[in-house]
Amino acid sequence: MNRPENPPSAVASLPTTSAEATNAMIHYYRAEMGRMNTWRSRLDLTTNWAITVVAAMLSVTLSTPTAHHGLVLFAMVIVMLLLGVEARRYRFFDVYRMRVRQFERHYFGQLFGPETQSGPEPWLLMLARDLRHPKFRISFWRAMGRRLRRNYIWMFLILLMAWLLKIASPDLQAGVHLDPDRPLAVLVEQASTGPVPGWLMVAIVAAVYACLLYATYSTRERGGDEVRV
Repeated sequence: MNRPENPPSAVASLPTTSAEATNAMIHYYRAEMGRMNTWRSRLDLTTNWAITVVAAMLSVTLSTPTAHHGLVLFAMVIVMLLLGVEARRYRFFDVYRMRVRQFERHYFGQLFGPETQSGPEPWLLMLARDLRHPKFRISFWRAMGRRLRRNYIWMFLILLMAWLLKIASPDLQAGVHLDPDRPLAVLVEQASTGPVPGWLMVAIVAAVYACLLYATYSTRERGGDEVRV
């Protein structure tokens, strides 16, 4: 019994003329631009969530003395989680942004204003390798540092000031009276949360903010012609 022959595999026809190649590049540029805009919208959405969390927690915590200062600490945790989500999304966004920038710099930039002195750059070969073997261009740590410098460090500073104001002001806490003879000890005592003593809570908050400041300044980049967002 004769075996049926395998159907021929479909082979995509590549452009054979310069017009076809140009048309393919334009459509590919539009596709990459669409994906970049999609991930850009996701970044903005995560930032909006973080701003909403900060505003909601501050309005609840500072509006009444009966609200516990732990709500501000809870807001810090939520914003930290959103920062991690946004850093992961930024790594994807950076891949598509790089591809779009390659087209804008080496194709459209050369079309609108040719540079005869610059040598040939193998940007198409680099783009082909990236399409065959895609990978992230920046680490998670660097992506988190970029998002901290752009948006999140200011939210964390606002939460820190709100937390210090909450534990330091007797008007914002029910049944709290500051002792002028030992004001620092009273402030540390008011920072306690449940079974966690105040001195340990202050140490944890200080360590977290030290890590945030280190991530903000250790990932700073010098020079470069790429637009940072």
